[in-house]
Amino acid sequence: MLNIYNTLSKTKEAFKPLDGNKVRMYVCGMTVYDYCHLGHGRSMVAFDLVTRWLRKSGYELTYVRNITDIDDKIINRANENGESFEALTARMIDAMHEDERRLSILPPDLEPRATDHIPGMHAMIQTLIDKGYAYAPGNGDVYYRVGKFVGYGKLSRKKIEDLRIGARIEVDEAKQDPLDFVLWKGVKPGEPSWESPWGPGRPGWHIECSVMSTCCLGESFDIHGGGSDLEFPHHENEIAQSEAATGKQYANAWMHCGMIRINGEKMSKSLNNFFTIRDVLEKYHPEVVRYLLVSSHYRSAINYSEDSLRDAKGALERFYHALRGLPRVAAVGGEAFVERFSVAMNDDFGTPEACAVLFDLVREVNRLRESDAEAAAGLAGRLRELGEVLGVLQLDADDFLRAGAEGKVDGAEVEALIQARLQARADKNWAESDRIRDQITAMGVVLEDGKGGTTWRLAD
Repeated sequence: MLNIYNTLSKTKEAFKPLDGNKVRMYVCGMTVYDYCHLGHGRSMVAFDLVTRWLRKSGYELTYVRNITDIDDKIINRANENGESFEALTARMIDAMHEDERRLSILPPDLEPRATDHIPGMHAMIQTLIDKGYAYAPGNGDVYYRVGKFVGYGKLSRKKIEDLRIGARIEVDEAKQDPLDFVLWKGVKPGEPSWESPWGPGRPGWHIECSVMSTCCLGESFDIHGGGSDLEFPHHENEIAQSEAATGKQYANAWMHCGMIRINGEKMSKSLNNFFTIRDVLEKYHPEVVRYLLVSSHYRSAINYSEDSLRDAKGALERFYHALRGLPRVAAVGGEAFVERFSVAMNDDFGTPEACAVLFDLVREVNRLRESDAEAAAGLAGRLRELGEVLGVLQLDADDFLRAGAEGKVDGAEVEALIQARLQARADKNWAESDRIRDQITAMGVVLEDGKGGTTWRLAD
């Protein structure tokens, strides 16, 4: 039985889909004005992991992750670049998809864009006005009336009276209450706009997700996810909008992943302490970065450092060393490992415990290598099978262990030296054999002699 921590109830709950075996999940995606940073990668990988385990568990999942392709940051960046917002967002979406592929992130089933759902936003806003939850003060803006929604604050556990302390209305706003938030923004000079019943303008951020999620998944669905920084106000406002408009519970379970932290602070573009995914992938293998992101529990914060990436690399090298030299066959045996892995994943996607199972499985593969190669190969297949749930261990072992060798060593030269060393050993010319090994070591290469022959990898 899968149990998921629900941010709404602040407890782990047994997961029961609304419609039989079908699961509908919506995750807040990227605002595409710049390259994705590693914090975005954390969210994408976290919900890719959820996707893989739900499908591995036999659920029929529909996974929706939106794209915000119009907002203040996009408009400002496009103006800075001297390009249209459409050109900027198209370029950034392509870059995002490239980053995803490199991190082995499966594409969502649906990827709605905000600008394709403007009519739906108009419809929901008008419904909220008709029900008294929104108002148009006549200046082109439309605001949500927070005080009217009885459940406001139920996700974040914030109280309206506490939020009002220090809140104020800006000079250019026509709010009735400082807590009210914008649903539709009246047009400003030089900004893109769409016609609406309240005049030309563009949508507020929060209404976008309410409309895209309900359009793709219905008025109520199983899981809503995103980063923990979205819990308030974005997700709180989504609930207020959606449930006021439909009269139904919006999402059954809310999942929030932890942040990437740098020296104790959240990684973010606003703090200028971020590394883009492509920055990190310039230095580290994509699977190393992915393993760093999945080896910690999705709800916990990850402290980014060179040490943590080196640890992730070391863990993967240990796994791939176990796989190296064994034929790639179907998983056989290891049912006890599968059971332990499943227990870990069914406990709110407990990847630290799941990774511990993989280490135990590696020890068993290594134990059997010399005595029962067939059994070792079957367990190696099991290791790959479980690794696939985490999105790792699908590469050729030698390819991974030699990753980064290009430009540093000549592989053909290393192979020729290995053959010369083998000949020297066959001739019992031990001095020449040692000399060749020293030459190879000086190239930054480690030789590993085993039952299947001699293999090589780059030194750490």
